[in-house]
Amino acid sequence: MLKFPRTIRLDPSDTFVFERAAEPGEWAVSGAFVFWNRDLTALGPKQRVALRSGFLGIDSLGWSTLAIVTEATEAERQAMIARLASQLVEKFGAPGAEAARHAAEEEVAFAASLCEHPPQTLLAVQRSIEEGEIRERFRTLKPRAAAADADRLHAHARAFTFHEVEGDDEPAEEVDLLGLIRTDAGSKDHT
Repeated sequence: MLKFPRTIRLDPSDTFVFERAAEPGEWAVSGAFVFWNRDLTALGPKQRVALRSGFLGIDSLGWSTLAIVTEATEAERQAMIARLASQLVEKFGAPGAEAARHAAEEEVAFAASLCEHPPQTLLAVQRSIEEGEIRERFRTLKPRAAAADADRLHAHARAFTFHEVEGDDEPAEEVDLLGLIRTDAGSKDHT
């Protein structure tokens, strides 16, 4: 079975941080080509977020912060290539159908290379500009192993773990909340 990334939305933040958020469940590619041959210093704030950390949904050309490794058939792979090729012609001005198909095949093959992980593995991308080139780094987030003694509802209940940091000499910050309230209340009485 083949594996490819699909967009996933764990919370509504993608709808706020990107100009256009991908719909959950779209087949996705890296999308770095969107920024090729563009003045990256002229990008707006939401475009910069897409450049830094977005996967491109093939259907909507919207962005997703995360993608999930998903099994696919050969027919689905061919449909991805055809859809992306048509998008490259219609939206990005590819010089012709043959050139667009070749570029789409490369993008889909690259997307597949990111999915050499078990299904349901989450993928994240971080892009930076180094020496005038876009550099991509990909991370994986795997589901936490279920606790042996937990029921299905609570098997993954621990979202955070805390670790003590040795050699942390930075002084602890203390805030006197009661004092702040008294000071604020006192200043209101005098106005």
